[in-house]
Amino acid sequence: MIVTYNSAKVLPGCLASLAEGARGTHLAEVVVADNASRDDSAAIAERAELPIRVVRTGRNGGYAAAINAGTRTLDLEALDAVLILNPDCRLRPGMLAPLSDALREPGRGIAAPRIVDPGGHVHPSLRRAPSVRGAVAEALIGGRLAGRIGTLGEVITDPLRYERPGPADWSTGAAMLVSAAALREVGPWDESFLLYSEETEFALRAADRGWTLWYEPAAVVEHIGGDAKVNPMLASLLAVNKVLLFRRRRGPVAAFAYHAAVTLGETLRALAGRRTSRAAAIALMRPSRRMRSLPG
Repeated sequence: MIVTYNSAKVLPGCLASLAEGARGTHLAEVVVADNASRDDSAAIAERAELPIRVVRTGRNGGYAAAINAGTRTLDLEALDAVLILNPDCRLRPGMLAPLSDALREPGRGIAAPRIVDPGGHVHPSLRRAPSVRGAVAEALIGGRLAGRIGTLGEVITDPLRYERPGPADWSTGAAMLVSAAALREVGPWDESFLLYSEETEFALRAADRGWTLWYEPAAVVEHIGGDAKVNPMLASLLAVNKVLLFRRRRGPVAAFAYHAAVTLGETLRALAGRRTSRAAAIALMRPSRRMRSLPG
């Protein structure tokens, strides 16, 4: 399943990679869930020489809303798993087979691939569960350094971790294979997040029900990505959603401390001149400045 929104520039490359990426497995169907794109995304999908179905959501309701709309068109009883993709992803040849094999072990509900950028550099896509301790560390010394120190940071940045398979609390949602059994049990993705933290919420909710997320480095996906690093609007949504998710899963005291730590980190980086952090800090401190909907 591919979620699109004004994705005409990147979607052809994603679609072109599917057949080779699925080599060694059975690609039953490709669903493109389109969030009311104003460009030719839907038309491009319809012209692809694949067993494809385009689901028009009729609105830009966000990543989770599109996933849910696409999932509702599937017969999960007839499928083993559903691959969820951003349109700016490219599957490396044969990547789906090891990802699918990873889900054959009992209790594994989500399989996450190694994600690389267009230059082939590994993207730090694995995460630990959010914690106050991790948020404070990232605020004071930065996420990249905190991720290298034991289990301190939320983002796992140790390069050696990406060389070996194993469980993780959650991973970025640009590419993941979810077992049909887990989808049936865990239920719909939470649409209230619009963008960012919806994959965190889903993975943690799956873990609550006994489903493990498994990282498989033999499966490789190329991802362009990076909008939240340069777009102040998206950066503010990312920061606010992190705090919202933590508040929903933890008590008020821990939630207050986590909010304070994230706000401190964004404020320090805003004072250093980072434009995206300034937008995030404002949204964290002023609820009236937070995004309530995505552009139509």
